[in-house]
Amino acid sequence: MEMTAQISSRNDAFLKMQEHRESNARSYPRRLPLAVKRAEGIHITDMDGKQYIDCLAGAGTLALGHNHSVVREAIEGILKSYLPLHTLDLTTPVKEAFVDELFASLPSAFAQKAKIQFCGPTGGDAIEAALKLVKTATGNRAILAFQGGYHGSTHGTLSISGTLGPKMNIGSLVPDTHFLPYPYQYRCPFGIGKDGHQISSTYIENLLDDPESGIVTPAGVIVEVVQGEGGSVPAPLKWLKELRRMTKERNIPLIIDEVQTGIARTGKMFAFEHAGIEPDVLVLSKAIGGSLPLSVVLYDRKLDKWEPGAHIGTFRGNQMAMAAGQATLNFIKKNQLAEHVHQMGVYFMDQLRSIQKEVVSIGDVRGRGLMLGIEMINPSKQPNGHGSYPAYPELARKIQQECFQRGLILEIGGRYSTVIRLLPPLIITKSQIDDVLHRLNEGIKSAEIHFGLR
Repeated sequence: MEMTAQISSRNDAFLKMQEHRESNARSYPRRLPLAVKRAEGIHITDMDGKQYIDCLAGAGTLALGHNHSVVREAIEGILKSYLPLHTLDLTTPVKEAFVDELFASLPSAFAQKAKIQFCGPTGGDAIEAALKLVKTATGNRAILAFQGGYHGSTHGTLSISGTLGPKMNIGSLVPDTHFLPYPYQYRCPFGIGKDGHQISSTYIENLLDDPESGIVTPAGVIVEVVQGEGGSVPAPLKWLKELRRMTKERNIPLIIDEVQTGIARTGKMFAFEHAGIEPDVLVLSKAIGGSLPLSVVLYDRKLDKWEPGAHIGTFRGNQMAMAAGQATLNFIKKNQLAEHVHQMGVYFMDQLRSIQKEVVSIGDVRGRGLMLGIEMINPSKQPNGHGSYPAYPELARKIQQECFQRGLILEIGGRYSTVIRLLPPLIITKSQIDDVLHRLNEGIKSAEIHFGLR
């Protein structure tokens, strides 16, 4: 009771003000009830002085954690320079240095033929730009997207996202959007498990060639290499290779949404590199701005057929974000952080699978690099034909609460909101991962006791 009284003091005052004045659409404070006073590295401190390990990291935005020195120095440098903080799409030395750094981070073959479009500050705006780009370049109108995909919350991006909740009360979404089955091993849409990706590939190729498919020649296919909000579901690399082959052979632009997976999150600078493929269009945001708002579209110059002003936005010239982004990219490369992420991801995954053996409610552990998902299930119910147990969203929510009480911030996502998602800063160390694992293990076991599973 003393702990509850302490936590409910200054935090409660801020949360009550927020509830009174902010929209009913606010989300995170409902599940993570704190007001932030300070943040550094992987830690944030609330208004009552309680410290938390942050495994949400701005939904993957904070690649280097909170207030990293190279990011702060870059921002301070801009403030001292007397450059305008906001330049529309006029160029500056800071902007050109950012573009240089970004192009040097791309696979060389893609960089040599790439052009860049700076968009409004969100990933959703960049996805909108990518859709307009491929429709303009091809003259076609249909977009093929994937079940479980998430690309933003604007009218257009919701139209190509699998999530149903935000769509329910919105009529007349963008037409000519068609959803394809994504290879999700634990809950395979074809009911066969790990080999479902082969059927998915066959299905997609047949659809593209079938004159009676009901779908006109698409302007583009958009995909996440690892579905984020869909539950940290990684696509099999063979499937990605097949998807690239099919689209290339038919001259259909492939848009890869790396808003969340880009910038070393999965153990490569870009997640598509795991499959050895190359997109026609690459969308980046979140970490690309070094923790500040920025989004870009990179694309094959053969698609550059739109007219001046075809996609505009007031806040596409954020100089502090470009400086912070350039510093972040440089730091990641100089310190071989992608390799560190790969190693930490392997360790994290191994330890999570060890915890899976100790508890009864983890159905699946998956992900790539430091983009991990733990799917919580109800083991007291009957599994389906290939051994997958029913989702248990109430348990997942309870685990989130138990972890929060233990000073660990994590998110829930995926189908039925039953996946514990881990997106820690890329700088996290092995000892810090052990701390996360300890708190998570305790949180899961406590939640299992609460629901009578232990």
